[in-house]
Amino acid sequence: QVQLVESGGDLVQAGGSLRLACAASGYIFSINAMAWYRQTLGKQRELVATITNGGTTNYVDSVKGRFTISRDNAKNTVYLQMNSLKPEDTAVYYCNIDLSLNYNQRRNYWGQGTQVTVSS
Repeated sequence: QVQLVESGGDLVQAGGSLRLACAASGYIFSINAMAWYRQTLGKQRELVATITNGGTTNYVDSVKGRFTISRDNAKNTVYLQMNSLKPEDTAVYYCNIDLSLNYNQRRNYWGQGTQVTVSS
């Protein structure tokens, strides 16, 4: 059984910074892509940033230059450094990890979500 545990969500003033973390535990053969999504009430979940196992990153336009996704493969952890936060960044943030259980089985897992609130 694989579990993802997120941390780092908080209330912060506009212009501030937060660092989210998502750690995967359990039997993991290898981790492929890792990503962060966010969702606000009544809206669809939005892809914020992705990072491949080779370290290639991609971001939604609204966070480019402010957010940085990174990973620590030794710790099976993905991070999201969020700087210059804006009220419109307020959302529940979810990590998503695509991993392999063995050479033949691939699974996708979601974290439980962590609330980020940015006050103006």
